[in-house]
Amino acid sequence: MSSTSSTSGTAVRRRAFHPGSLAMVIGGLCVMIGSVLPWISTPLGHIPGHASYLGWATMAAAPLAFAGAVLPFRRVAIGHCLVVAAPAVLAVVWQIVQMVEVSASTDSWGKVWPGMGLVMIAGGVVILVRTAWRMRHASDA
Repeated sequence: MSSTSSTSGTAVRRRAFHPGSLAMVIGGLCVMIGSVLPWISTPLGHIPGHASYLGWATMAAAPLAFAGAVLPFRRVAIGHCLVVAAPAVLAVVWQIVQMVEVSASTDSWGKVWPGMGLVMIAGGVVILVRTAWRMRHASDA
């Protein structure tokens, strides 16, 4: 007689971490820390990222990278990478456009520079987009 409580197949155990987890944590940290550091450096002082709504938006989106790092679903993790990268790309591009516009209108080329926070956010975007790309094109082996 056969047992009715046994399963015919083996149980598949899903791991909480995936190959992009570490990169997602690093990219999320870069975006989160860069949100509070100075975004614009001038001879008169520095303007921090959290002085505008873009800094708060990037800071609010950064924890989604940590959430995506511990989810075992690859497509969801890719989505988390892109959701965090979207406002960060918008913030970096917008701030660079604003710096060029101010430099052009005041004829002060070379006086306004991107701060360390903006550079860290741009680095976090590169890490997150690269991670999403690698997870998307990874084999299912």
